[in-house]
Amino acid sequence: MKTLKFLALTLLAIVALASCSDSETYADMKKKERSAINRYIANQKIKVISEDVFNAQNQTTNVDKNEWVLFEGTGVYMQIVREGCGKKLESGKTEKILCRFNEYNILESDSTLQCTNIYSYNWLVEKMTVKNTSGTFSGTFDKESSLMYNTYSSTAVPSGWLVPLTYIKLGRPASETDEIAKVKLIVPHSMGQSNASQNVYPCMYEITYQQGA
Repeated sequence: MKTLKFLALTLLAIVALASCSDSETYADMKKKERSAINRYIANQKIKVISEDVFNAQNQTTNVDKNEWVLFEGTGVYMQIVREGCGKKLESGKTEKILCRFNEYNILESDSTLQCTNIYSYNWLVEKMTVKNTSGTFSGTFDKESSLMYNTYSSTAVPSGWLVPLTYIKLGRPASETDEIAKVKLIVPHSMGQSNASQNVYPCMYEITYQQGA
């Protein structure tokens, strides 16, 4: 009987040790996220520029050179594909914004894994309300017209989505030459939607921004 108890305790100890060794810490998850971002940048042949270079270029990124600016403070990478028509959201102002987007989870493999594709829901325009408070942006999704809300059950606009608003213009095309703003973003979990934040994975976004009614 003592032998059986000893064997049982030994087995439990082995299982416990295996569980501990298999558990993944937050630091491990962040390291995997960083590796996934680096892998994506390498695979997509992205040229990363600093904020100093970005500012010296009048806050633009050269799309032909596949330039993306890295914001060191947040870990967000951004490429401005089109600055947009209209004007920037001024401090103290609140604006309705219409978006269309593609979202990709870039954690698991060298090729992007598509999570959400707005083109499958082209009847639904993403609507959000954004306020600029002395250069700090905050926003909420409209429950009645938001794929992000329907998917993640949160009205909070991810901080990463708000980063471009410092640099792009919001308007409504008034002529054939007018274009709405478009950006590409790599957003780490700390600046992302609720599921990415909880599970520690980065997303790549293609987003258009347009002034709402």
